[in-house]
Amino acid sequence: MPTVTEAIQSRFSAHSYDPTHVLSEQDVTGLIDLARHAPSAFNLQNWRFIAVHTKEAKAKLLPLAYGQEKVVDAAVTFIVCGTLDPHKTIAGSLRPSVDAGILDEATFKGWVGAVEGMYADNPAMQRDEAVRSASLAAMTLMMVATERGMASTPMIGFDQAGVADAFNLDDREIPVMLVTVGRAGKTNWPQKPRKATSDILSIV
Repeated sequence: MPTVTEAIQSRFSAHSYDPTHVLSEQDVTGLIDLARHAPSAFNLQNWRFIAVHTKEAKAKLLPLAYGQEKVVDAAVTFIVCGTLDPHKTIAGSLRPSVDAGILDEATFKGWVGAVEGMYADNPAMQRDEAVRSASLAAMTLMMVATERGMASTPMIGFDQAGVADAFNLDDREIPVMLVTVGRAGKTNWPQKPRKATSDILSIV
């Protein structure tokens, strides 16, 4: 099992998967059971995952992913969605923290009010937050896959509107990216070199 540092340094975006590798529904659920621990503003948890797991679902996704075979060859492809209208769901998201004694009632009410004020009449901010949250969840999912010895790939090359229609997303759900997960095939590149830290970091 790799450490977090080892997982970060070794993870690569796979273009080749072993098509014989199969994950059970329990395995798929286990990936998301950990991915859901990703952070989100106010603990909104404004995300949803659709696991494209069956042959029929993969065949439906393939043309919407512009024929990229990895969505068929990977054991599972997740449609990672960010959700809108967080002001309508924040109370439900936060109430368990009150019940667990983490937040007091005053903090709960303050956060609910803050979310209402920040997002209710601001669709652009709602969308920005949905994309941020979904992206954090997707990265967490990919790290979980790496820890479990699997490859993964974030994909933005797909027909968003087509995916939303084919997989019955509602108007509140934005398909932010696809994430393929499975056993790596034999023709992948290793992790590509990154920019030097000195080129991207300013300490002030």
